[in-house]
Amino acid sequence: MKRALITGITGQDGSYLAEYLLGLGYQVWGLVRGQANPRKSRVSRMLTDLSFVEGDLMDQSSLVAAVDKVQPDEVYNLAAVSFVPMSWQQPELVTDINGTGVLRVLEAIRTVCGLDKSRTAGGGIRFYQASSSEMFGKVVHSPQSEQTNFHPRSPYGVAKAYGHYITRNYRESFGMYGVSGILFNHESPRRGVEFVTRKISLAVAEIKLGLRDKLYLGNLNAVRDWGFAGDYVRAMHAMLQRDDPVDYVVGSGEMHSVRDAVCMAFDSVDLDWRDYVEIDPELVRPAEVELLCADPTRARVELGWKPAVTFPELMQMMVEADLVAVSNAHKYDQLMLAASW
Repeated sequence: MKRALITGITGQDGSYLAEYLLGLGYQVWGLVRGQANPRKSRVSRMLTDLSFVEGDLMDQSSLVAAVDKVQPDEVYNLAAVSFVPMSWQQPELVTDINGTGVLRVLEAIRTVCGLDKSRTAGGGIRFYQASSSEMFGKVVHSPQSEQTNFHPRSPYGVAKAYGHYITRNYRESFGMYGVSGILFNHESPRRGVEFVTRKISLAVAEIKLGLRDKLYLGNLNAVRDWGFAGDYVRAMHAMLQRDDPVDYVVGSGEMHSVRDAVCMAFDSVDLDWRDYVEIDPELVRPAEVELLCADPTRARVELGWKPAVTFPELMQMMVEADLVAVSNAHKYDQLMLAASW
């Protein structure tokens, strides 16, 4: 039975990856910080099937101890500060976790494998790094492939570029099996409410149920390549099954604007978005990435990977999930209010 260690297991991607690997018969471990409570996270319904080990991407010794305890066949580093605007507010923290944190995980693997001579230079533990399309930033041509130069436009993108390059460096310098998946935007009903697609789907649900009047957004013209997170974790796993470590761009290859996302979401509940959406200049990024679109040709040809869920289907899925969640929460609030009288 293969054993996998997932950092960031309680996040969107971590929860979908854990589900997928469990379905393949893996023993799955999640790295969690001491104060984290998996019972109140996205993996709460999988607790009986998962194991957990304490560790922190800002604490080297804890990572060495975690890798040594789990003795994984595969390590998936999905832990990160993933909200790009936060990197402008706390750039040092984001750099320490998203950049230097990758180095610490790689060093933990190298240290543990150095103690176990049967695992030469980390080659016995395969490592996946969650890179990001935000590394491309200010692109000069589209779509973006594995050969496209990076020009990140945020501290988040810069930190992710460091994590990407240090993974490649350890692969080339120490013979470690380390790969980076350059994933374009991927969403789901498990996405945090601070992200624009989930912000949209939640607002649409609340507007449809009569619980709010307006949705405030920034740049409606920003264009992204969006897909379903459940599809993208399949690519992560496939990358670690190759004989040779190779980095891949993973995306749908289709472009949609924030305006498109808004239109699809409101259309799914038969409302006209123009009656409810207003622009808030405070929500516009200092240096916006206007256009990102993947060229996933290599992943499709060499990994046999392609997304199963289209973007319109994704937006409908998210709105429907939020309609159920908001309705249930509202009913609960009404019951509590009635009980207090």
